[in-house]
Amino acid sequence: MAKTEIEAFLSFLAIKRKVSPSTQNQALQALLFLYKQVLEIQLPWLDEVVRAKPKRRVPVVLSRSEVRLLLGNVPPAQYLAASLMYGAGLRVTECLRLRVGDLDFSRHTGRIHAGKGGKDRITVLPDNLEEALSAQIACVRHLHECDCAAGSGVAKVPLALHRKLGKSSHRFYWQYLFPSNQISNHPRESGAFYRWHVHSSTVRKAIGLAAGKAGINKRVTCHTLRHSFATHLLESGTDIRTIQQLLGHNDLRTTMIYTCRGARCAWSPITTGYLNEKLWKGLL
Repeated sequence: MAKTEIEAFLSFLAIKRKVSPSTQNQALQALLFLYKQVLEIQLPWLDEVVRAKPKRRVPVVLSRSEVRLLLGNVPPAQYLAASLMYGAGLRVTECLRLRVGDLDFSRHTGRIHAGKGGKDRITVLPDNLEEALSAQIACVRHLHECDCAAGSGVAKVPLALHRKLGKSSHRFYWQYLFPSNQISNHPRESGAFYRWHVHSSTVRKAIGLAAGKAGINKRVTCHTLRHSFATHLLESGTDIRTIQQLLGHNDLRTTMIYTCRGARCAWSPITTGYLNEKLWKGLL
């Protein structure tokens, strides 16, 4: 099979199966990898493929009262992570991959390293969560000291960075803010054991169960908290350019989807204190 069959299959996915553009593109990339890397066949340009039509959907957004109900039903073990996803507009993986050194309490900011697209950015750190975050850091410190006493305590960092840092990867500020309960071996590094961060499925399940207990009749996911963060700031008059920077969007058109909910946009000063007040006002 070659060009004709591949084009027919990809068109079948779009016309008959009605898949999304991302699903069709995933199938295309898998086939290209198969032919180029495994079969070592150079395919011609696939110009006869019927592309799946992209659909722009309005995000599900919770009201402030619904956010309060949701967070009130999240189990204590996942409450801080859920609150941080809403208060800082984080994706679930960005939240769980936070390290102790990424938090700056003096500036009320948090650094997101290698987010979506491998980009770094700075976001706000909610004032009302600083006490809970400090307590979490104290727990992580105690856990790290126990790991070091047991001969472990090495943080998982990229391999090239680990070679460069050497013993510095034992430093406390490299530890995950939400560490796992157990130490596990690395599947691709023989004899390497690390304490990873909490698995994202744990937080996702907790959010889903909390939405059911709260009686919220919407499809609530971890990303819903990020959508709510952006919408509530926009409704409070925060400049959309500021929201774009906080969310880490390359294109302003991606952020503009939140304006379809009728929120008015007005210029406002870019200060963390102002954003914290706008976001959490009336919620707690």
